Amino acid sequence: MEKTSFKDWKRYTIKSLAFWVVVGIVAGITLGMLNPSLAVQAKPGIDWFIQALKWLVGPIIFLTIISGIVGLESLKEVGSIGLKAFIYFEVVSTFALAIGILFGNLLKPGHGMHLDVESLDVSAVSSFTANASSQTGSVWGILKSAIPTDPITPFLHGNTLQVLVMALVIAIGIAAFGEKYKEAILAPLEKVQNVFFKILTILMWLSPVASFSAMAFLIGKFGIASLIGMASLLGVMLISVLAFLFGVLGIILWFYKINVFKFMRFIAKEVLIVFATSSSESALAPLMKRLEAAGVSRGTTGLVIPTGYSFNLDCTNIYLSLSIIFLAQAFGIPLTLSHELSIIFILMVASKGAVGVTGSGFIVLAGTLSAMGDVIPVATVAVLLGVDKFMSEMRAVGNLCGNAVAAVVVGAWDKQIDMEKFRYALDHPESVEDAIPG
Repeated sequence: MEKTSFKDWKRYTIKSLAFWVVVGIVAGITLGMLNPSLAVQAKPGIDWFIQALKWLVGPIIFLTIISGIVGLESLKEVGSIGLKAFIYFEVVSTFALAIGILFGNLLKPGHGMHLDVESLDVSAVSSFTANASSQTGSVWGILKSAIPTDPITPFLHGNTLQVLVMALVIAIGIAAFGEKYKEAILAPLEKVQNVFFKILTILMWLSPVASFSAMAFLIGKFGIASLIGMASLLGVMLISVLAFLFGVLGIILWFYKINVFKFMRFIAKEVLIVFATSSSESALAPLMKRLEAAGVSRGTTGLVIPTGYSFNLDCTNIYLSLSIIFLAQAFGIPLTLSHELSIIFILMVASKGAVGVTGSGFIVLAGTLSAMGDVIPVATVAVLLGVDKFMSEMRAVGNLCGNAVAAVVVGAWDKQIDMEKFRYALDHPESVEDAIPG
């Protein structure tokens, strides 16, 4: 009994990636508090890790979508999954936008701040606002930006949307050739995909170092004390995200007889890694592998998860709508019901228009404020710079959870999931660990 207990202890501590990620987080926070100047110099650790991930995530998404679609029985299944995913994305992401506005109005995080636009340092956000009109605001602009100028740049720059479009076109072309060609192409594709997953497994063991660098820089640069002035916004953001995850997503999962708390425990390892690195990309491939091992079809995970990272960023939507309400309150600008409805309609398009763009949160915010006319000055987004890094953890974690739920729901809706196997995996998460990178 003692020997078994010791093995379990080693499995969940010394041999567990999640354990070392926690160690990295604690060490980074400690350094940030004790020696801020040294902690700020740790930033390259997280920058290099995210850059390496971007190089890997592009090929993994590309290969996963192609093998997933080619592996489906017919193009009819591709259209069925895609249509249901699109409907789900639009409905749920709209709920997310509404939740941001609802909690912003109920809890009033910016009320009583009495900020003045004239006192802002607009130079801090000039690079974001300058790109706003070109990156957001029209369906045509989004479609145009989804078409790559060449087949290499999207992989080098980590442009998920362009990689997604290329993979879909190639996969549908291969699937149209017929069973003979599909089988000949699928086997080598899967071998190459496995090579990238093995490389990812090695890279993921560097995530504790990235976690340390990210937390050290965060605390060293902004300091815990810098949160006090914006604590209300961070608090309302946290409440909104939790309400969405355990309220909206919880109800959706309940319809499929899935316990939301068991589900969140099931993906806890990926959630922890995303929280530590502030990047949803860090757990994209492991999440797909985990869901596939639990009974969701490869075609569903391969199509829904990568597409969701472009079109189903639920908690980014909460951040965007809540931030606009916060800015209006902080600067004493009254918003009518008409204004709030226009925020939802504009963000339904604009929130999908800056995928893969650095500083996309500010670009989308600036674009939305510009589209609203002179109701809220675009320069007001400068107020959010100090806490955006802290809010990015909540956005990244929430987006991960939202896309995981989307894959399960679309899979169940399209009968592309073994529900008996999936429920067993929720009760016994350790049963799928061997199939997951890292």
